[in-house]
Amino acid sequence: MTLRLYDTATRGMRDFVPLVDGEASIYLCGVTVQGAAHIGHARSAVNFDILRRWLELNGASVTYVRNVTDIDDKILTKSAEAGVPWWAWAGRFERELSKAYDVVGCLPPTYEPRATGHVPEMIRLMQRLIDSGHAYAAGGDVYFDVASYPSYGELSGQRMDKMLPATDTASDSAKRDPRDFALWKAARADEPSWDTPWGPGRPGWHLECSAMAERYLGPAFDIHGGGLDLIFPHHENEQAQSRAVGDGFASYWLHNAWVTMSGEKMSKSLGNSTLVADLVGTVRPVELRYYLSAPHYRSTIEYTPESLAEAAVAFRRIEGFVTRAAERVGATAGTPVLCADFAAAMDDDLGVPAALACVQDVIRAGNNALAGGHDVEVAGTLGAVRAMLGVLGLDPLGAPWAGSSGNDLRPVVDALVKVALEQRAAARGRKDFAASDAIRDQLAAAGVAVEDTASGPRWTLEGSS
Repeated sequence: MTLRLYDTATRGMRDFVPLVDGEASIYLCGVTVQGAAHIGHARSAVNFDILRRWLELNGASVTYVRNVTDIDDKILTKSAEAGVPWWAWAGRFERELSKAYDVVGCLPPTYEPRATGHVPEMIRLMQRLIDSGHAYAAGGDVYFDVASYPSYGELSGQRMDKMLPATDTASDSAKRDPRDFALWKAARADEPSWDTPWGPGRPGWHLECSAMAERYLGPAFDIHGGGLDLIFPHHENEQAQSRAVGDGFASYWLHNAWVTMSGEKMSKSLGNSTLVADLVGTVRPVELRYYLSAPHYRSTIEYTPESLAEAAVAFRRIEGFVTRAAERVGATAGTPVLCADFAAAMDDDLGVPAALACVQDVIRAGNNALAGGHDVEVAGTLGAVRAMLGVLGLDPLGAPWAGSSGNDLRPVVDALVKVALEQRAAARGRKDFAASDAIRDQLAAAGVAVEDTASGPRWTLEGSS
């Protein structure tokens, strides 16, 4: 089956046909490093990490670019309020962002360019736009001339005569049209600036991404991604300024839905952000990744502590099978073959919910095999489950989660619980059920849940983190 993706530009499903056979090029709009990373940022990174993994599993050589916006009005405002140099402020939160990506198990991108490192590319793009009549300089600013590009609004499905004025400059007096947006902002006192033929200043947000995408992926590439909130004006403006100079730019546009709280988009400006660093003390990183990846990428996640806890429990059930099966037949037993239904789900616009349903079906068969002592079948199901989880970055025995199923004390806890369960089995053997129940209650009080199964007792840490 061919991978089909929902393309924002055409508002429909399309077969994914890369520009170069056997390759795939992706540009993901990263984060403006104005503050600590919240789970909305992490969700976008996880969703596109899964896309990248699926493409690679199917044989594509993927070039994946995820940028860092390290110069922006908000960075300048917040750093000034804190009395910190803008570059130090941006550097601090870029490091925190990198840690957040690592926490949720995202593979490193092929390239992770910073905006401030690509000013020459931006200047060249502005010159091309001015030379072709699509941009103009005024008072040290440089603007994109929206009226010069009749296709403006196609990506977001807007009519030009219904658009509101662009609000990305302090003064609109120099604009030819209120809808024109800033490519370059003239230097102001106490702000960083770079020299250009039109005077010193700093780049506009939209120009940065067009210049970096072309630098690393060329004038045309396969997939451009980001959150829903970026469709307009950011992605609309990127497409306009790149295609205005004749670049093909992105063939497909993918947008992940928001993480919300009380129905509102999680954002720093609204003050309703739940930080990645804070949640790691509540659930394990792999459980947070499961929470962010389990819904379809185009479905909104309404964050509550309860929904996160439920997701953590659901993942522990999956992990429990993998752990028990590996203890029985060895972690590498079984052929890592994907189930056909799993592959079909992933090819259907990265249908992770349906893919996880396939995982659960195989686990049910695996649990029956464990109970029946059918080790060959156990090995087969373990190989299949690990292969499917690997696509989602959720294999508990794979990188980076191997050895993190609880914490560094897991081997010690395992040994102690094993002794307690042996004592409990001995008590049951001599029909001392009071002693047996007392041991189970003591384990429960310590956070160890014991379940008696046909293949013997198994235990899990309740609320492990």
